[in-house]
Amino acid sequence: MNGHEPPELILSRPLGAAGAKASSPRSTILSALRYPAISVLVAGALFAIGFGWFANHVSHLTAPKNPGVADAIIVLTGGQARLNAALDLLKSGKGQRLLISGVNPRADLDDLRAATGGDKTLFNCCVDIDHAALDTIGNAEESAKWVESHAYQSVILVTNNYHMPRSLLEMGRLLGEAELRPYPVVNTKLDEGAWMTKPAALRVLFTEYTKYLASLARGVMTTRGLPQDIALVNASPVSE
Repeated sequence: MNGHEPPELILSRPLGAAGAKASSPRSTILSALRYPAISVLVAGALFAIGFGWFANHVSHLTAPKNPGVADAIIVLTGGQARLNAALDLLKSGKGQRLLISGVNPRADLDDLRAATGGDKTLFNCCVDIDHAALDTIGNAEESAKWVESHAYQSVILVTNNYHMPRSLLEMGRLLGEAELRPYPVVNTKLDEGAWMTKPAALRVLFTEYTKYLASLARGVMTTRGLPQDIALVNASPVSE
């Protein structure tokens, strides 16, 4: 032979091992599944890392010892400690008025005063209540109306430490130029990794983290976009 094979012989020659493997249906399916599986693993790892960071961050949030004076105070209902902290700020002159957002429709101002043991004169002159808000988004919407109606420029926001990042996120979208000053209330001490050993706290933190991510995603998908100073920076631990 002269070293040149006829074309028909070359075309009819069996495929080698590499060619057989490439055309195998099983290998094609495995290749198709490989990248989605890797993506799921990466997303899961990022979610877990983000949760650890979030939980550690909020567990170190504490209220400032001597917060500066603001125009007003807003407290989001959800616990006696929040209300007591907000009323103490009002009594000490840290704000002109207090809005209690998300109050049960069946409770009026006198009911709240009786439940907190607050001063009747203080409640009558300087406390407003919001019955419309049903969740954090509603809190932000009703608070924005209240802030705008009074033309307040600075607001102390009172809620639990684990709830503060999402509250700042929602409030920051609607309160315009008003400055938000976080006042995180701590019900259970969870720093130094204590949250990892308390199932109830772990459950609360995990739920709040997923809601925070959903709030971030909703902000990205809306035409407003994200406010300039959102994220966890606004809710950083206070050293005052």
